[in-house]
Amino acid sequence: MEYGTNITYITLDGYINVNKYRYLYFVIMFTAYVLILCCNLTIISPIVLQRSLHEPMYIFIAALLLNSVMFSTVVYPKLLIDFLSERQIISYSACVFQQFMFYTKGGSDFLLLGAMAYDRYLAICKPLQYPSIMRKRTVTILLVSAWIVPAFHLSVFKRTVLSLNKELCSFTLKGIFCNSTLYKLLCVYSQALIVVTVIILMNVAFLPVVLILFSYTKIIIVSYRSSKEVRRKAAQTCLPHLLVLVSFSCLCAFDVIVTTLK
Repeated sequence: MEYGTNITYITLDGYINVNKYRYLYFVIMFTAYVLILCCNLTIISPIVLQRSLHEPMYIFIAALLLNSVMFSTVVYPKLLIDFLSERQIISYSACVFQQFMFYTKGGSDFLLLGAMAYDRYLAICKPLQYPSIMRKRTVTILLVSAWIVPAFHLSVFKRTVLSLNKELCSFTLKGIFCNSTLYKLLCVYSQALIVVTVIILMNVAFLPVVLILFSYTKIIIVSYRSSKEVRRKAAQTCLPHLLVLVSFSCLCAFDVIVTTLK
């Protein structure tokens, strides 16, 4: 549908009883957004300001939290506007940008989790080599790669989509924000798009997960052969990271499954 000159708008059709509960939804989401910003920035600020916390693991944690802030800023303000609007619509270009940020952030999170696992592997399994490997330059390369690699892959994917199919045959998105379900609106969802999607998942999700599994397998083996104190410290260091990885992987798997089902 078009409400303006050369601007295509998409209707977001995932809201339930928005007219009846709009103010309740608004208060809940606004509270959630403020809490996300406050909690993440509360942790990021000391890491940035205190030099004693400028260690690789803390830097990677700050990067993960910064991703959360950026993603929330892309999604939540639009949700708040939609709750107070009579029509829940978004321009096609804004929807594409929101989707791009969603998956760039997801790929970046996987790569950062992989970097964190590698850092723990070096710290526990190769403690003598750790200072010479995890230098400031290495951390910088890992951080920059975690942000650039997913963005590059998604940019290539966007170009592939536009080269294969530029037309929309539907203007109603079954959701409250733009994710990969946007491609269900295309007139033709070709096999080439599926192939490109698999390649991207391999590079920004599957390979980091393999690195994480390898790192933690090595950590478990070394910890098992060491003293009880070493096993306890390894568990305290690695268990929170594994819980984040498992929960994040489940959410990504759910998104992929929902998208592929038609």
